[in-house]
Amino acid sequence: MDIRELRYFVAVAEELHFGKAAQRLGIAQPPLSRAIAQLERRLGTALLERNSRKVTLTGAGTVLLAEGREILSAVTRAERRTQRAATAHPSLVLTVKSGTGGELLTKLLDAYATEPGAATVDLLLCEAHQHRRLLQEGQADVALLHLPFDSAAGLDTETLYTEGQVAILPASHPLATRSRIRMADITTLPELPMARWPGPGGSYPEGPGAEIRNLTQLFQLIALGRTTVVIPESAGTDLRRDLAAVPVLDAQPVTTVIAWPPHSRLRAVADLVRVATHL
Repeated sequence: MDIRELRYFVAVAEELHFGKAAQRLGIAQPPLSRAIAQLERRLGTALLERNSRKVTLTGAGTVLLAEGREILSAVTRAERRTQRAATAHPSLVLTVKSGTGGELLTKLLDAYATEPGAATVDLLLCEAHQHRRLLQEGQADVALLHLPFDSAAGLDTETLYTEGQVAILPASHPLATRSRIRMADITTLPELPMARWPGPGGSYPEGPGAEIRNLTQLFQLIALGRTTVVIPESAGTDLRRDLAAVPVLDAQPVTTVIAWPPHSRLRAVADLVRVATHL
């Protein structure tokens, strides 16, 4: 198989529509159809079932879609890392969710900067569940994850610390004056439904709470009295004046880990992980 044909197939398999796939690839539909037919002949099997109304994947096509995504991700990763390796000054990309990391992130960057031969660390802020894709595609080299909210499947990790969680409430709310509360107190507030974060596939769970993608948006909606949330204690520090953080006694503990792709051989990644685990 060549990479061009594989890229064409993945586009069709994801769109399940030749016209949309052609538009996404920036090519005409006839050469796209010919490329897929040639790929099927080369593999000796049908990858797609086509009729006048829809396109569906065969069993073989489903396998090739999964394998193709991995191959294209590896190619993209190799291109990016090769280009970065050719630069005069080594750099490292650390991805974190926007609004998280806090004191740990500051300490980590300061401590790593004192290491002999330390690489330049570029921060890549992301939204929920984007870390794995950024690491797999080579856009980032290392990430800070918060378990169980983030997935570390397929990554190497080192545990940094475990903490409790707090409820973020409007400062004017009656519960904001409490020294501690329980999950039942916060999940039964009809006027402040719990915020909803997207899952790994990008879809939101059912519920009345606001759909959230980052902490800036979340805190604005909480201040307006539209929603509430339970988040790691470290994410609830240095809040704006119209918000309050109240410890939730029975909330599930959150473990922060530093994660990287298992195939990584970058000396800078090893050094950063070593510094993080020593903090």
